[in-house]
Amino acid sequence: MDNGKWIKFSDMKQNVVYDKSKEFALRIIKMCDYLMNERKDYIMSNQIFRSGTSIGANIAESQNAQSGADFIHKMSIALKEADETGYWLELLYRSGRIDEPSYNSVNSDCVTIRKMLTTIIKKRKESLEMPNIA
Repeated sequence: MDNGKWIKFSDMKQNVVYDKSKEFALRIIKMCDYLMNERKDYIMSNQIFRSGTSIGANIAESQNAQSGADFIHKMSIALKEADETGYWLELLYRSGRIDEPSYNSVNSDCVTIRKMLTTIIKKRKESLEMPNIA
């Protein structure tokens, strides 16, 4: 039985991933401003803008999940968006639209968020599988 303990940001790792995803979204927004204004790249900048800002939005949405399974679902969507963002970052780098130091820095943050989300999802799945002991 779900008593709501899964759906609030009560543990430290979830607060950290929320904060990191918000800071990451701000970095993505600045990168997109650069890509659009300096590089005149509207297509890839739009793609990475959408996926890179969606990570945090899905994490925020998980705060009001209706169940443990819903929480996992929303966090899994955030992870998928982080994976997509990593894809766009690599394309931007390999196509020469961003330089190596920029890529390494932003991609490192993306990898960190992906690892955090993977851990949170795994732990929540494990906790849902455990019997509820009163």
